[in-house]
Amino acid sequence: MWDTVILNPMVNSLLWIYDLLGDNFGLAIIVFTALIRLVTLPLTLQQQKSTQKMQEMQQSKAWVDLQKKYKDDKQKLQQEQMKLYQEVGFNPLSGCLPTLIQLPIIFGLYGAVIRALATTPTQLLELSKHIYEFIPSSIIPLNSQFLYMNLGQPERLYLPFLPNIGIPVLTILVVISTYFQNKLMTPPSADAQGAQMTKIMALYMPLLLGYFAYTLASGLALYFVVSNLLAIVQYAATGKIDFKKLLSFS
Repeated sequence: MWDTVILNPMVNSLLWIYDLLGDNFGLAIIVFTALIRLVTLPLTLQQQKSTQKMQEMQQSKAWVDLQKKYKDDKQKLQQEQMKLYQEVGFNPLSGCLPTLIQLPIIFGLYGAVIRALATTPTQLLELSKHIYEFIPSSIIPLNSQFLYMNLGQPERLYLPFLPNIGIPVLTILVVISTYFQNKLMTPPSADAQGAQMTKIMALYMPLLLGYFAYTLASGLALYFVVSNLLAIVQYAATGKIDFKKLLSFS
């Protein structure tokens, strides 16, 4: 099921785009990422709408009154908040849907990148099990070089004056861009527990994706960076971006 629904379409989409772009796997990943963002745009817009609705609700008199009335009874406060959610037609889980959908895309892309960059006879045999008939066999094996990177290996930049120290440029960009994306997409929480959870996630997600970018194939890190930047651009296009909030560390 995983191969049929996720892995095989991703492998063949990457190979098809790679062939279309003149055997440039880095550009293929960038274009593929843009297509993924385009397909999931309705979900992204839903998440942005959910974030805005959450912000408006937390600024309402009804919400503030609940915080004051039940400040000493957390269980009752949560019950009343859920009632308020139902009254205004807000689903607190709706903002999480795009993130949940992105997880199989991340794992699928990693599997697709690793398989597409097959070089050994065993790896090429495994790749052949996932290729559709319309993909020309002449493009295999793929050219894994993009700029200074081997997209099948973790990315490191070696400068002439620091020949023994590899700088993980993409990892740094992944951490920074993920942090900024989370700042834009995550609504503020009015209660202390929710605010603390938001801060933990704001720290946890950039570090987790940064770890993936540092240890796994740089093709995956390239996907993270492009995806995050496109998400920020999409949000900025709505005209609702708050640069003070974006640049603050609170």
